[in-house]
Amino acid sequence: MNLPYEWVIGLRYTRAGKRSNRNSFISFISVISVAGIALGVAALIVVLSVMNGFEKEVTARMLSVVAHIEIFDARGSMPDWQAAAREAARNPQVRGAAPFAETEAMLVRDDTMKPAVIRGVLPAMEPQVSDVARQMREGSLDALRAGSSNIVLGSALARALGVGVGERITVLTAAAPAAPGQGGVAGLLPRPHTFTVAGIFEAGHYQFDSTLAFVHLDDAERLQGVTAPAGLRLRLADMDTAPRVARELKRSMTGELVMRDWSRVNATWFAAVQSQKGMMFIILAMIVAVAAFNLVSTLVMTVRDKQAEVAILRTLGASPGAVMRIFMVQGTLVGLLGTLIGVGLGVAVALKVDAIVRFIEHAFGVHFLDKNIYFISEMPSDLLWSDVARVGGVAVLLAFVATLYPSWSAARVKPAEALRYE
Repeated sequence: MNLPYEWVIGLRYTRAGKRSNRNSFISFISVISVAGIALGVAALIVVLSVMNGFEKEVTARMLSVVAHIEIFDARGSMPDWQAAAREAARNPQVRGAAPFAETEAMLVRDDTMKPAVIRGVLPAMEPQVSDVARQMREGSLDALRAGSSNIVLGSALARALGVGVGERITVLTAAAPAAPGQGGVAGLLPRPHTFTVAGIFEAGHYQFDSTLAFVHLDDAERLQGVTAPAGLRLRLADMDTAPRVARELKRSMTGELVMRDWSRVNATWFAAVQSQKGMMFIILAMIVAVAAFNLVSTLVMTVRDKQAEVAILRTLGASPGAVMRIFMVQGTLVGLLGTLIGVGLGVAVALKVDAIVRFIEHAFGVHFLDKNIYFISEMPSDLLWSDVARVGGVAVLLAFVATLYPSWSAARVKPAEALRYE
């Protein structure tokens, strides 16, 4: 294949020179530039993959407990929830529906007191909308029977209270005072209820494992002093369609209903993750930029070293644009080589990051993720080829931009002056 002479000369300039110490030094700087770009690209791919893994893993664990859509009646309760469930089921995306009631309470065991969210469910229907039944570590969700005063606790919550299956705890809920002036600071009286721990679940999401408890729907209504569930929880075939399905249900279902999908319930968390990913991309892209702009010094030195050859090319009829293209080819190839090495290294590490982290933890006796602080305790990774393409494109673009000034400087070389002392 016959390449343009600018490409041929540019390719020759990228090879290591052996004629002088100066050529060797320029080649060494080129290697450093390639290594810098490769490490920057690899770091960016690995970090984005780990952040994608965190988001995917936490979302999966979150949605094992949180419904895809929650439907509330504007009146405060939903007595005819069966009819509402039948209406919701007409949407082809809806795969399951179950009623629920929810209240906040304090759980007390001896001298230990922990806040919790008490969720009332129907054990027979709950598997249609959550994975709690499969996440039971001790006991069974079926032990929640109407009027039994049984309760299922999250694993971290049970550890904090120091209780196991079969032991009793006190649940304190707020109740209006019987007479004016008898309430506390907020005008409410604590109302104690005794429950027996019938099971312990572990969702793998510390926020839920440490604050969530389940009781039978009838017991939850008794805690709240109501006679109907608060609303419906739905599970969809595709969780990403939840906002659209919520709008469709709002139009198709009767009554004054309030729809809340999982992305709105956790909107703050998802917004924070996206913001962090964006900032991390910018910060690590600056590392790639620093490495890419090392090419400026490399090419400037190359231009100074090749002035006589550039002058000869000009006298043979090469245009300034052709001279620019020679050095642009050289710099872009160096950037492309660094990008390809970085992409290969980054993809390899991102695909095996969990094994690498486990090896480091075992070798040095450290633990990177404490599940008491983070939502998960293992290092996840989710490699997206769109991220790889974006990182590679940015790296090559920065390398190309770094070639512009040195190439323009080479095009301005005056043949007579360059050859005067040759």
